[in-house]
Amino acid sequence: MEIKALIQNLREELHRHNYNYYALDAPTISDFEFDTKLKQLQELELQHPEFFDENSPTQRVGGTITKNFQTLVHEHRMYSLDNSYSKEDLLDWEVKIQKFLGSDSLQYTCELKYDGASISITYENGILVKAVTRGDGIQGDDVTNNVKTIKSIPLKVTGNFPKKFDIRGEIILPIEGFEKMNQELLDKGEQPYSNPRNTASGSLKLQDSSEVAKRPLDCLLYFIIGEDLPFTTQFEGLQAARNWGFKVPTQSRLANNIEEVLEFIAYWDVHRHDLPYETDGVVIKVNDFNQQNELGYTAKSPRWAIAYKFKSEQARTILKSIDYQVGRTGAITPVANLEPVQLAGTIVKRASLHNADQIAKLDVRIGDEVFVEKGGEIIPKIVGIAQRNTHSTPTEYISHCPECHTELIRKEGEAQHYCPNFYGCPPQIIGRIQHYISRKAMDIEGLGGETVALLFKNELVKDYSDLYELKIEQLIPLERMAQKSAENLVNGIQKSKEVPFERVLFALGIRYVGETVAKKLAHHYKNIDALAQASMMDLILVDEIGERIAQSVLEFFENENNIKIIERLKGFGIQFERVEIYNPNATTLLQDKIFVVSGVFEQFSRDELKKAIEENGGKVASSISSKTDFVLAGDNMGPAKLEKATKLGIKIISENDFCTMIAKSHLHND
Repeated sequence: MEIKALIQNLREELHRHNYNYYALDAPTISDFEFDTKLKQLQELELQHPEFFDENSPTQRVGGTITKNFQTLVHEHRMYSLDNSYSKEDLLDWEVKIQKFLGSDSLQYTCELKYDGASISITYENGILVKAVTRGDGIQGDDVTNNVKTIKSIPLKVTGNFPKKFDIRGEIILPIEGFEKMNQELLDKGEQPYSNPRNTASGSLKLQDSSEVAKRPLDCLLYFIIGEDLPFTTQFEGLQAARNWGFKVPTQSRLANNIEEVLEFIAYWDVHRHDLPYETDGVVIKVNDFNQQNELGYTAKSPRWAIAYKFKSEQARTILKSIDYQVGRTGAITPVANLEPVQLAGTIVKRASLHNADQIAKLDVRIGDEVFVEKGGEIIPKIVGIAQRNTHSTPTEYISHCPECHTELIRKEGEAQHYCPNFYGCPPQIIGRIQHYISRKAMDIEGLGGETVALLFKNELVKDYSDLYELKIEQLIPLERMAQKSAENLVNGIQKSKEVPFERVLFALGIRYVGETVAKKLAHHYKNIDALAQASMMDLILVDEIGERIAQSVLEFFENENNIKIIERLKGFGIQFERVEIYNPNATTLLQDKIFVVSGVFEQFSRDELKKAIEENGGKVASSISSKTDFVLAGDNMGPAKLEKATKLGIKIISENDFCTMIAKSHLHND
């Protein structure tokens, strides 16, 4: 056999044995035989460097050094999941999606929720080309070299796979491997790692991939996304991924109704402790891809999936003291300082007490032994008194701001106390500037939260408009600030002048105006002056704007300080007007017509059809009502939607009917 063929055969054989061992946990040869074959391949590759292949099994040992991890935009956004904690939450979710689809005929795929670091891996022509961390869901870090060292992730796939696809999963550290790593550290007299999840996540950002290769990382895959997928359901996708060579847990189950989902949850709530890795819940997904597409996404999460979180473990510890933190809106949050205690794999020192009502309800006092649990919170929370300290006294909630000493206020119907010193309280000022520069707002490169605090402390900024007058020579004397970093900061501030109006509006930090609301207001009012002059009734009439948001917008523009800051920002060239992209094909043909788009289409995607409707003056609604003018129906439209449209006498049109209403070219970006 010629050398090239011998090398290729050895590679394919070792890939197959890797899959059997790491993905199937069913080795067909001994470790000694595997190592012998691997050594033979290494020697052949050394002797014949002309046949080098970066995807060879010999390359799993790593050795690549990554100084800076490049940030890459996900081709397909990585959404987070909505959480549920009870049977009632799941039943409510099912009712919502059945109503949305107009169908009660649903199957679900139930999967364990793995507690690790989310990853998106791209394959082209069956070859692993990149691996990107979840990041903020829009973009993440390129960790390809480190991921290639994880033996359960195939470098090449086999079978009937698409030309290009992304596969999503969790990189985990099995409990046994984690304990072994910690024992080795303890034997050396070093500090052990805190928990498997954080250790797995941190491993992905090690600069030396050979160090990553030494860690017993594993990867459990659960979702494939791409064009021309050779399956139409989530459950079929899991089986396809197994056939291609991925490690897909076999615990997943196809459920024909919500009762079967609840049975799956009840079983794993008990048996999860028998697994070799950590899991904190169950993910339930609508099985059918057509139904998934119809349900779509909210701003943050898919409507077609939900996570059921297992009840958190509790720990008992002593409440030592209570701190009161001031947020950027002036809201006061009490935080408990605890005697350090182990809880669900981490050492807990602080816990949330939420507000004065919660403290009073629990009657929690300094010196008491308390119950602490995680319960889905970012930081743990106190949930009860384990044992009262006989010398403790009732907790008196503070009456004045801990930072600026202004008397606190509490509005009727609200749980939290607020510091009203909006423009003079340091944490509020710093918090607003930190929000302004954040990634989803002005995204000012070179400027972080700590630097903002430093700028305020050194009296260089007192509000976010001051950022635009910063000079390099003012910045260089600051702690950890060199010439280059000062230049980057100033350049980043100048570049933020290009940020579009909807993000500027979000950046202003108007209470209750999040990303989605800012987009709606920017789209409706077009510029800041029109928004500033809007009345309460005008605002409420905007889609999805309620009285609470409207009142907050009014209060913001009634404040002279805010108006002065906006005028100043205008002078610096900030975008306070929505730039309308001119579309020569746009018409008013569908002006004031309301469409509901439902089903699967042959010529165009739903998004293309919706865009065409809006570009020609129409409006797209998510559900059928008496105000609907047309239902644009494709294949697999829900029978209940069809029945409702017929009952209301709404005209149902096909894809071809729609194309006769407007020029077909309008659906393209020609």
